[in-house]
Amino acid sequence: MQVGKKFSWVIKDFPSLQCKICHSAPVLIGDCKWRLLAECDLVVLHLYMCITDSQPFPSEAVKVRLTIVNQLSEYRSILKESDHGFDEKSPTWGCAIDSKKMVVNGDLKIVAEVISVSNVSEESIPLRKLVVNGFHVLPSQVQSVRLIFKRHPETAVESRAKNQHLRTSYINFLLSLIETLYQPLQELSSEDLVEADIALTYLKDVGFKVDWLENNLDLLKARKEKERACEARVQEMEVQLHDLKYKFEIEKAELSATRAPLSFDDFV
Repeated sequence: MQVGKKFSWVIKDFPSLQCKICHSAPVLIGDCKWRLLAECDLVVLHLYMCITDSQPFPSEAVKVRLTIVNQLSEYRSILKESDHGFDEKSPTWGCAIDSKKMVVNGDLKIVAEVISVSNVSEESIPLRKLVVNGFHVLPSQVQSVRLIFKRHPETAVESRAKNQHLRTSYINFLLSLIETLYQPLQELSSEDLVEADIALTYLKDVGFKVDWLENNLDLLKARKEKERACEARVQEMEVQLHDLKYKFEIEKAELSATRAPLSFDDFV
């Protein structure tokens, strides 16, 4: 049954579904036909929202919301939702739940809702991540990450982390460090360079080979030292120049007074 952008699906005789796959009838919402797919083992219900075969994917991300209804107490219903970009690489979105307490008289009721991205605040929609060298990165990071692995392919070969969230945090940490180091030299403080050393040590500890970045950091430290020395000399010369200008004005005034023409009266 469909109501607006929602539709409900009642799975009859749910206990007999064990280890079987079933799906709802397709429902047209917007320009796409949607359906639910359910697969249940002895403990967990795996529930998926998908677009029917041969249907074009939405041109933008959508918010998908699934409610596994507790027919005895609405407040105990289970709500799952996500902002998802459906495409060929990611044609479904799903979740796993314990459905035992949701079955009433053998039936399980599910309500699905599809909300257009235009009805969802922009801040609540996470950007889709892309995979580069086994790391999930934002579209805006793809070019930078590709350049890192193109020039330094050995960077993460010894990284031991398998958890994708940890791997993403490591690559973000590396990108943040590089972004810190390439800012204008005059904006880099001594504390920034100390923290960069600490960050490099951390990246080494998690298996990243960042000798190339360490070399660049050493060069940057040398440039920073040279900047300090040049800055000190410039300040010293500015003081000298100020004094010299003062003496120049005095000499100029004295020269002007010396050159002042004399009158007849001065000689008589």
